[in-house]
Amino acid sequence: MIAFLGTGLLGSGFVRAALKRGEKINVWNRTLDKAASLGHEGASVFPLVTDAVKGADRVHLVLSDDDAVEAVIKDILPALAKDTVIIDHTSTSVKGAVARTKKLAALGVTYQHCPVFMSPQNALESSGMMLISGEKARYTRLKSALEVMTGKLVYFGTDPGRAAAMKLAGNLMLMAITTGLADAAAFLKALDISRDEINNLFENFNPGMSVQPRAKRMLAGTFDNPSWELNIDR
Repeated sequence: MIAFLGTGLLGSGFVRAALKRGEKINVWNRTLDKAASLGHEGASVFPLVTDAVKGADRVHLVLSDDDAVEAVIKDILPALAKDTVIIDHTSTSVKGAVARTKKLAALGVTYQHCPVFMSPQNALESSGMMLISGEKARYTRLKSALEVMTGKLVYFGTDPGRAAAMKLAGNLMLMAITTGLADAAAFLKALDISRDEINNLFENFNPGMSVQPRAKRMLAGTFDNPSWELNIDR
């Protein structure tokens, strides 16, 4: 049996996908109404988080931040079976992920941080990308259970905080894209051009294609033969 704690849009998608795979699922959410509909779809809904995790082989956390993760783990620890694994999909700080891994290991509890680049639809379709780092043997042991949840599972090495770092770095890129789109829309508006024209532009021009080769050139530190300069853009 698997427990999912946190049934917002992403957590609900994970639960529905697991139910389709024939898994037995317990769910809990701090606001019970958000979990209630999953009960009609085959999940067992619990108002008490301690009841939701009893007998679970894995407990998946899909929460908001470090504080929420810490609070829920504190509540469930007395109710966990000896071999239950905690898998945390929450976007947390690097420091938090590392500290929890070490603290829980000292208590004999397996904690694995697995943040994701997945929309609710990705979670429902078991597509998108899941990140994982930490002890190699633990990754190997959990690999098959995690791969069915996502289109791509990427291992970032033995550092328990590396997956959290990669998730936050990716989030910075998503923020930059969002800001760039807002700037482009504002620029067109200033020229009295419909913002909808952005769609026409990006149907023919995909700036995302330049990210990986540009990153390689920038990180290599070779700037003596630029292919494009900011002063041209200005």
